[in-house]
Amino acid sequence: MSDRYAELLMYVAPQEVQQANERWLSRILEHLGLTRRNADHLDLRSLWRAPELLLTQTCGYPLMTELHGQVQVIGRPRYELPHSSGGQHCSLLLTRDDNPRTALADFHNSRGVINGHDSNSGMNLLRERLAPLQQGGRFFAEVGISGAHRESLRWLRENRADLAAIDSVTFDYLARFAPQEVAGLRIVTRSAPSPTLPYITAPGSSEHLREAMNLALQDLPDVVQTLGVHEVLPASEADYQMLLDYQQQAEALGYPRLQ
Repeated sequence: MSDRYAELLMYVAPQEVQQANERWLSRILEHLGLTRRNADHLDLRSLWRAPELLLTQTCGYPLMTELHGQVQVIGRPRYELPHSSGGQHCSLLLTRDDNPRTALADFHNSRGVINGHDSNSGMNLLRERLAPLQQGGRFFAEVGISGAHRESLRWLRENRADLAAIDSVTFDYLARFAPQEVAGLRIVTRSAPSPTLPYITAPGSSEHLREAMNLALQDLPDVVQTLGVHEVLPASEADYQMLLDYQQQAEALGYPRLQ
């Protein structure tokens, strides 16, 4: 099979990031001597499970829940960005500059927004921080679901929500390339650390894939500069067990669902 699916869809904005990802993928395929199969007909979850998958990125939380044992982890990126480094990232808990609340506990009975209940950075890491502060299984007066981190940021800017947890890589990309999307917002606190989002492939794929990804980065210093990805580190599912630990800690405190 010489044509395989290769898509990097977890960080697709701003445009400079998307273009750098495309250049990286093209060079990886050149190193491997493979061609790229069109994946336009696949949604994200179908792509993750496709037997023809060569390379994509997923979130650590679905890796350990819905994808457990169904995909092969290639590695994880070592970003060197203002809020992400050494193979770790976090969520930045944000509010508007004009919100009078300062400490996280002050946001009790405020309006929360998450990108989705299956998100590690948007939900799981936020739940871990809020669990000790919830009362009777609730923290927020209401929780909206925006569908995407950029939409959650819009909700904050438009005063439709008071608090959101935003993936630190997403925030750093926007702060650099689209600063208007984070203007007027401030960081309340950071979440617990989390391994960066894993790169995955179909089970049984070549063990040389991570090597090809790193060789392609060495070929493309401008892509490294844009993406902030300096290396693809070794990784396995075991590295992401801490995300389930965060879930279990919240459940033990009486906060199984973020609400």
